[in-house]
Amino acid sequence: MRILIAEDDVTSRVVLAEMLRKIGHDVIETVNGAAAWEVLKHPDAPALAILDWMMPELDGLEVVRRVRSLPTDQPPYLIMLTAKGAKADIVSGLDGGADDYLAKPFDPGELGARIEVGRRLVEMQSKFLAARDALAHEATHDPLTGVLNRRAILDALARQLSREQRHPEGLAVGICDIDHFKLVNDTYGHTVGDEVLCRFARTLESNLRPYDFLGRFGGEEFVVITPRIQELDVRTLYQRLLSAISERPVPTKAGQVPITFSAGVKLWNAGEDVDAMLMAADTALYRAKHEGRNRVCLAEG
Repeated sequence: MRILIAEDDVTSRVVLAEMLRKIGHDVIETVNGAAAWEVLKHPDAPALAILDWMMPELDGLEVVRRVRSLPTDQPPYLIMLTAKGAKADIVSGLDGGADDYLAKPFDPGELGARIEVGRRLVEMQSKFLAARDALAHEATHDPLTGVLNRRAILDALARQLSREQRHPEGLAVGICDIDHFKLVNDTYGHTVGDEVLCRFARTLESNLRPYDFLGRFGGEEFVVITPRIQELDVRTLYQRLLSAISERPVPTKAGQVPITFSAGVKLWNAGEDVDAMLMAADTALYRAKHEGRNRVCLAEG
């Protein structure tokens, strides 16, 4: 584990660093509070820091306070190194945000034990955050294709509409529907149908811009949200998507499966809400199907 030491006394710092290296830790040494703060304020800061209480420029307690003010989900574990033995001083350090303290002169065994406690807590925090992020991903993403699910894509559209109302830059929503998808399932089976859905989603995603949104609306229908776009741009974008899908048959366990899709797209007009946008895009989609499929139609108005 990477550990930062902030200690202005050379002898103490060298001894402490050597002890930590002997038990397998990667040590970063700093000579005062200001230098420690420069390291700890960065996102890739060490997961654990040992800070001497009395240091020039910034004392350990001030470094602790500054670190605790940083907006982060995974703050470092902070141990205060101090010659102050009074309970009031220890309480003051812990109240200021320190996780633990180590009294000078420190015992090597006690040092190792307290470092191990910090390591375990840091590891537990990492696992907790990973589990939280996994649950958040599951709650907002379609389990088959991995793109946003229906609720999440509608939430994204609502947010983009709110932003567009404040700062109009052009916004479009498109509903994309795989042509004759039922025939794919009937001919090759639902397992191959799932492969087609996944590849369709990946192909769309890889041809969208980094700030666009893609979500599965249901079945073989997907919603695309494109901010900062005008009519000419949106036509160009969807023609690229149509070509990317129609020109590359999907490789599946049953062999190459050629597919196309149709899309209905609505450019936002002032006063339109989520329902109005989706209804207009859906109407345009039906028109694209009626006109022969494998095409995009823009909603009128």
